[in-house]
Amino acid sequence: MTAERYQRIRKLLATRQPSLTICLEQVHKPHNVSALIRSCDAVGINRIHAVWDSNARLRKKTSMGAENWVYTDMHANIGDAVRHLKQQDMQILVTHLSDDSVDFREIDYTKPTAIILGQEKSGATEDAIALADKNIVIPMVGMVQSLNVSVAAAVVLYEAQRQRELAGMYNTINLSEEECQRVLFEGGFPVLSRVCKNKAIDYPHIDENGNIVADASWWQKMQMTAKGMRKLEQETLRDNERIYTNKRP
Repeated sequence: MTAERYQRIRKLLATRQPSLTICLEQVHKPHNVSALIRSCDAVGINRIHAVWDSNARLRKKTSMGAENWVYTDMHANIGDAVRHLKQQDMQILVTHLSDDSVDFREIDYTKPTAIILGQEKSGATEDAIALADKNIVIPMVGMVQSLNVSVAAAVVLYEAQRQRELAGMYNTINLSEEECQRVLFEGGFPVLSRVCKNKAIDYPHIDENGNIVADASWWQKMQMTAKGMRKLEQETLRDNERIYTNKRP
């Protein structure tokens, strides 16, 4: 990894907001998931949460390949997801039109916040609505009653970004150095990170110049046949091509 790329990744990590996230509840259309992840990356979200059914093939086709920058935690159901988020002292919001819904701009997003986004056609489930602390709504004066899920998310997230920026929350590093090191290695050395995962080898330290700091025993463990290395390189290339395809407008 070049020193320039190292600095670029470090700059990204310095603005990440681990206390802001979204939870996708059965949002399954690949183009929507891709757009949601891009919006999350744009406002500094480093980890999102999702509740999906067993359609693993569909999930693979979405931009989950952006995991180097926005990680996805999977949950078996919305109850498990909300319990996990509340353990982090997050306020739970759900995009849902009801008699007690509040304007999304009235929320204090400088607090730890998780936003539940429901399935494209039917919206959030009754369970999600019951578990949320507040229902939020985007005021609309046209004939339609709702926005596309990815558009609605972007609107809400940029209000959160605006509030947090005014509060100076992008001026403080919020990720642990351990987390930063993980992202640096996976983002700077994607092929080697695959080797580590396949062989269950701990990640090495990355120094301030973007170099791997490891002893001879680590490199020995990392040795692969030329055929194996080519296979990993091809897999990484295919992943990158899939990310590019999903991110095209």
